[in-house]
Amino acid sequence: MLRTDEEDNTMPDGVLSVVLLREHREIDNAIEDFIDKLDCGCVQPEPLHTALEALRRHIYVEEAILFPPIREAGMVMPIFVMMREHGELWRTTDALTDLIADRADNEQLRDTCHRLLRQLEQHNSKEEPIIYPHADTDLPAQVSAELARFIETGRIPNGWVCQQADR
Repeated sequence: MLRTDEEDNTMPDGVLSVVLLREHREIDNAIEDFIDKLDCGCVQPEPLHTALEALRRHIYVEEAILFPPIREAGMVMPIFVMMREHGELWRTTDALTDLIADRADNEQLRDTCHRLLRQLEQHNSKEEPIIYPHADTDLPAQVSAELARFIETGRIPNGWVCQQADR
């Protein structure tokens, strides 16, 4: 089930990478479920809105809390790539939000959802093996605790936009 910031989002065995991976899967699954409902004609926009907000929140967690200490530890290029891809994901998320607001036809929604899923697949296939292991091993205790707290209860600040969203 896709979790929102109001729901319990506890750490299995205290391992941050497991929670971050779980969020990836939940977001992907929610978008795929939305596409399935488009195909049967029983679509409601709320589940997609929830998935898009979860993705935005996930990007915030990474950019505001996870990435800075990893970048400072020397992983500059991998973080640069992740940030650039976050910008692409953010723009596609915005496009989907606009399509929902404009009551776009199902074909446009489906195509844009598929584009977002492809972007997520490419992004996650790099982020999970390269960046996430550092969430468990290389973060200072204070940052690790902050990340765990935010994942459980945090909210994205009003008006926050990922760094590369405008590029």
